[in-house]
Amino acid sequence: MLLEVPVIDVAPFQAGDAAARRAIAAQVGRAVNDIGFLVITGHGVDPGLIAQVQAVSNAFFDLPEAEKLQVLRPAPDVTRGYIPLEAESVGRSQGLDVPGDLNESLMIGPVDVPPGDPYFLGPAAGKHFHPNLWPARPAELRPLYEAYFRAMGRLAEDLMAMFALALDLPEEFFADKIDRHISRLRVRNYPAPLLPPKPGQLRAGAHCDYGSLTILRAEDKPGGLQVLNRAEQWVDVPIAPDSYIVNIGELMARWTNGRWKATLHRVVNPPMDQAAASRRLSLVFFHNPNYDAPVAALPGTVARGEEPLFPPTTSGHHLRAQFVRTQVRAA
Repeated sequence: MLLEVPVIDVAPFQAGDAAARRAIAAQVGRAVNDIGFLVITGHGVDPGLIAQVQAVSNAFFDLPEAEKLQVLRPAPDVTRGYIPLEAESVGRSQGLDVPGDLNESLMIGPVDVPPGDPYFLGPAAGKHFHPNLWPARPAELRPLYEAYFRAMGRLAEDLMAMFALALDLPEEFFADKIDRHISRLRVRNYPAPLLPPKPGQLRAGAHCDYGSLTILRAEDKPGGLQVLNRAEQWVDVPIAPDSYIVNIGELMARWTNGRWKATLHRVVNPPMDQAAASRRLSLVFFHNPNYDAPVAALPGTVARGEEPLFPPTTSGHHLRAQFVRTQVRAA
């Protein structure tokens, strides 16, 4: 049983033959099964694009608060726009009454929505394809975020193919369930704290992610990401050079009937004596299946004579419910 988050080079999955792809998928599957998290290198995402997205994001968060509020998220179930410091508490998704998290963020959703297509714009779509809210400054933010969203979508397709192979399913099993995905890119700024936190307050409270998988680009700064392993120990997630942190969410746990578990994780506060050097930026891509994708126990995950652990749901229904639960105040 893995008790620490492993680092896996996934380059052979993209470049190798069927045997190499299965070998990488097996490594990924073991990590997900044991601890729910892994760090990947060899992912193929352009490091220049990553650096540009980081720079433009820091420039946005450095703007005056009044300017950032021009793109304030319009409603709790609309995952677009700016969320101010302490306006959300992800720990509430676990039923806990904890203070607002010590981060601010900017969110976008799908960037290639076909005009006039009822699947994306009709009543059944709800607000999952709500238009993105773009700030006036920095002017280069929109094209960079759009390019990065597309790059993350391609990487997520590879990861979902790895998951399928690890579950002894056809490699393309998830393809028609994610071809109109309702993912979101959320860029989080964790400011260097000026005051001690309130009781129970963290940079991000203990929670599980909601969707199929998460792809995180993080910085190695004081006050970082921790996961709760199967020995009930909080362990730090390593930051390897040019790497992404990947974890599964609640929908993947439901798909596997609990065989794979969405792991609790949190972002801890930096020690106050290291606060000045603790500003931290995270590029977080929450990959979520098509809103109408049925999520029920996959073949082979329910023992004969037993009932599934979770009732069937859809991606869209589950995600909306969790978005709304985490709000501290209307945004």
